[in-house]
Amino acid sequence: MATRHGMMISLTLLGTLALGGCASSPGPQVQGSGQCQAGTLGWAVGQPANEANMRRLSRESGAGLVNPIGPGTITTKDLRTDRLRVYIDKQDVITAVRCE
Repeated sequence: MATRHGMMISLTLLGTLALGGCASSPGPQVQGSGQCQAGTLGWAVGQPANEANMRRLSRESGAGLVNPIGPGTITTKDLRTDRLRVYIDKQDVITAVRCE
């Protein structure tokens, strides 16, 4: 019985370590400094908030974080130089893009 208990502990530990490895995998790579630059992103206003446009905004802004903001989203007032906020209306259309 002790062997079976030891085996269960080993399997549980192995599963935990495997899941831990998944959780610690790196996120998307950010090119450049990670500092948000929204000066050339005016093209996005009026466009659909689809995956292709969000990826393009991420790439062109250089931001380390792209934060979609829907009509009911509550935001904080903290300012981050690495964050691009993409404001989206009820019809999933981009209404504004700002580094905040």
